[in-house]
Amino acid sequence: MDAEVKMKNGDEGKSALSRRDFFGAAGAATLTAGAVALSNTADAVTAKSKIQYGMLIDTRRCSGCQACSVACKAEFDVPLGATRSWVEYVEKGTYPDVSRNFLPRLCNHCSEPLCVSVCPTGATYKRKEDGIVVTDSDVCIGCKYCLQACPYDARFINHKTGSADKCDFCLHRVSQGVVPACVNTCEGRARIFGDINDPNSEISRLIASNPVTVLRKGQGTKPNVYYIAADHADETDATNGQYINVTTHREQAERR
Repeated sequence: MDAEVKMKNGDEGKSALSRRDFFGAAGAATLTAGAVALSNTADAVTAKSKIQYGMLIDTRRCSGCQACSVACKAEFDVPLGATRSWVEYVEKGTYPDVSRNFLPRLCNHCSEPLCVSVCPTGATYKRKEDGIVVTDSDVCIGCKYCLQACPYDARFINHKTGSADKCDFCLHRVSQGVVPACVNTCEGRARIFGDINDPNSEISRLIASNPVTVLRKGQGTKPNVYYIAADHADETDATNGQYINVTTHREQAERR
């Protein structure tokens, strides 16, 4: 009744304006909520697209020449008996049906690195900007926890520094836009390096278009080194008189 009286008293315009204000405010609130949602979506996309450097090794193109191992040693003056990068020879079969394959090895720069979780000083950490796992020799106390934790046997104690050492994807080169030394020197172009979170990168396209494997997937470390046509045979796999021999070309003659 009161509403009808106000309408008749010429307050219709005020009532209509009030409704417009109401819907205008509601629209503004909706737009604000939409902006927040878009902002959150953008943040999620940014988080998803964070750089994660990785390597793809196509063993079909590897000749076992060890040029990558030599380049790595020269680049870092790696002490005798130690290796940051190496190539294993995998020989197997029953005569006369035998084969030899090559398996390049290095730190896998895992997404869930066990070496980081066991380090008591924080000397080993995963870089947020590019996902590379590094070791700060000034903070490392040489406790060897990381050596024992790494399922890929990729670490060693550098007697020159007294700290843990390993492949760091040639961070000093990568930070300047240059590929790692092992990639640069590979005569067969068996190694491809890049951002695996970028769907348009060469490494991402190759991973998407080829069957790939990683080493010791069951460890749950989520390695960022992938292989095409890798022979993962181990001497412990030999059955029924089958011959399997793995030559590590390291001071450690046997795989750990």
